Formats: sequence, structure tokens, C-alpha cells
Amino acid sequence: MGRSPHSYRSPVGPRVAAAAVAAVLSAATGAPARAADLPPLQPPPGMSAAGGERLALPGVQAEPSGASAPPELSALSWMVSDLGTGEVLAAKNAHWPLPPASTLKALFADTLLPRLSADAVHRVSAADLSDVGEGSSRVGIQAGQSYKVSDLWLGVFLRSGNDAVRTLAAMSGGVPAAVGAMQARATALGALDTHVVSPDGYDAPGQVSSAYDLTLILRDALANPDFARYSTTRVATFPGGRTAKGTPAPSFQIQNTNRLLAGTGGVPRYPGLIAGKNGYTAQAGNTLISAASRDGHTLAVALLNPRSGKPNAVYEETRQLLDWGFAARGEAAAVGALTGAAALPTAAGPAQAPSRRPWLTAGRAAGLALPVLAVAAVVALRRRRVRGVPRIL
Repeated sequence: MGRSPHSYRSPVGPRVAAAAVAAVLSAATGAPARAADLPPLQPPPGMSAAGGERLALPGVQAEPSGASAPPELSALSWMVSDLGTGEVLAAKNAHWPLPPASTLKALFADTLLPRLSADAVHRVSAADLSDVGEGSSRVGIQAGQSYKVSDLWLGVFLRSGNDAVRTLAAMSGGVPAAVGAMQARATALGALDTHVVSPDGYDAPGQVSSAYDLTLILRDALANPDFARYSTTRVATFPGGRTAKGTPAPSFQIQNTNRLLAGTGGVPRYPGLIAGKNGYTAQAGNTLISAASRDGHTLAVALLNPRSGKPNAVYEETRQLLDWGFAARGEAAAVGALTGAAALPTAAGPAQAPSRRPWLTAGRAAGLALPVLAVAAVVALRRRRVRGVPRIL
């Protein structure tokens, strides 16, 4: 069957041997990974059509027109979007529900940043840290010590510290309350592929999100300047606790583990990066959400689980998509739209004030070719049953 010269729909990539995938993840984590624990290599049938029917289809969806086709990448799922116009420029399996790892911390921050004063101080109890998952990334919080909320957020964003997440959750009424608030926030945003079980993204049965949902979450989080400030901080000083002898320990330096931002681990910094959050778990693989600005335009890329086995694949594949998006913007036709784009100009009224979303640009004068669905309509959509979600055994 032929295709239009201006249409590009790649098939889903070939299956990778489960044993090879397990070996790659085992080498990355230092623990054996079993094929039964890993996501399936084909997207489930009946993915959501929120944002446009093309986004429900498997494989790469793009209309490059005068631009080149998107790069061929190994990630199971990705999406490139223009945050100013709300257009989805290209996507691969945009609504595939997959384990998100620490990219879910963006939803945690979007939910709780406005609720906690940065200057508030909390004395950490042993109970606050009792449920931090085995093998979790930590910033080094100690029970019995007091920490400012601003320092705890630095621990969340720079070191991806699950101990910092659990402490902030304790300040907000406990983990169940935080998870409930996160789920409610996701639903309000129209992020209906997302099911929250742990506030930090630690692998849990049934916990999933999608490239589409993570983009909605990132866009909303950027309305809070603190989110961008924390997520783009490269180096910070974190307060020390107590030594084994009980004497005060000196403060220590922490560095952002997002290599595309920090320019570490052999990954050059991406110019114009204004926000991002990376993640890794045995079930999720590597995950990354990023936003970058260039020439007055801001693009977002969400990328889940590259399967090439190459070092830094999540960063390099994100770089390729950002480069493609900036080159294709204005040439490639949209294949979908971000739902609930209340900040975009509409016939009903002006755009949201720039002070809330300074990175937004005006929509194209002719308007979007694809309709942007209202949040109420999105929330009314029936949540599709998640299939093939791996369980922790």
C-alpha cells in the first residue's frame, strides 16, 4: 500500500531479544533483570485518542511536509510538541502507558510546589523515611535532622532523592494523601494514561504514564517559575546531618544527574534547555522529559525507554528530537494537539498572562488545524484499561 509523499508512518521497530534487554538493564543496575519484569515491546491495542486520532496509532506519526522525517530512534515511546501553539509535531506510541520512573517527580512537584513554603523547616522522623524503596536514589536525608523545604526540592530535582520526596510527602499529609493529590492533578490536566502508585516514580504494580501525559504535566509545571529554577540548577550545597559519632557533619555539594542539563558523563549540554527531569528504574528503563527554547519558541520532548543499549541513549535521542523539532517547526504539519491548552489564544478570550507562562508564544494567526479539546471533554473520556503492565515480583 502506497503512502502520500508528505505522510510518514513508520512501523513499530523489530522485537529485541528479551535476554539481551535483560542483560543491558542488569549491567545498568547491578542486579539481574528478568524478561517477565520488563514492558512488552509492542504497544497495546486501543490506545487513547486524546489529542487526535493519529496519536492512538502505533509507530511513528509525522507529517514532515517540507521538513525531513523525524530521526529513527530506539525508544519505545516519544513525543515532540510545541508548547506555544499546543501542536504535536511528531510522536511514536504517544499514549502507550509505560513505567515513568522519576519523570513522575514532575507531577509530584507540579502538585506540591504551590502547597509548601520554600522557607518552611521540617524535622524529619524515622517514619518519614520508612517507606523509601530499596535501591532508591537518595540525597542523604537523616532522621532527627531539620531541613528547609527549598533544600528538599533541590534534593528532589538534582539527586532525584526519593528520601526528599517522602519527606515532602510527609509534610503534605503523608504518602497516600500525596498520591491522591497527584492522581487528581493528572486527571484535571487530562493526563488520563497516568496511574500514580508511588509519589517518587519508584516501580510499583500498575504505575504508568505516557509520553503524551508527561508532556501535559511538564507544560503545566512550567507555569511555576520554581519548577524551572529547581530543575535547571546544576550544582547546589546540601546541608549535612550528623556523623556516626553524633557530631555535626559539614554540608556537601550535589550535582544534577540530568546529563543533558549538567553536561556530564560525556553528554554535551543542550543549549536553551529550560526544564527537565530524568529517571531510571529496572522496569522503566531510562526516561527523560525536557523543554528547550530557541528563537522565541519552546519545544518539549518526552522520551521513554530507549532500547539501543548505547550509553546515554536517552539523552542523545532527546537531543536528536529537539534538533529535529526546531528545524521542522513551521514546516511539519501537526499530527495532534495538547489537550486543555488554556494558555493558548482562543475565540473565547485572550491568552493567559505572560507572567504565568513566560515561555509561551502566540499561536499561529490562522489558528490550529487540529481542534484543541477542552479539559472537561478530556476528563469525560473513558479511561482505557492498561494492558501489559509489568508487576514487581
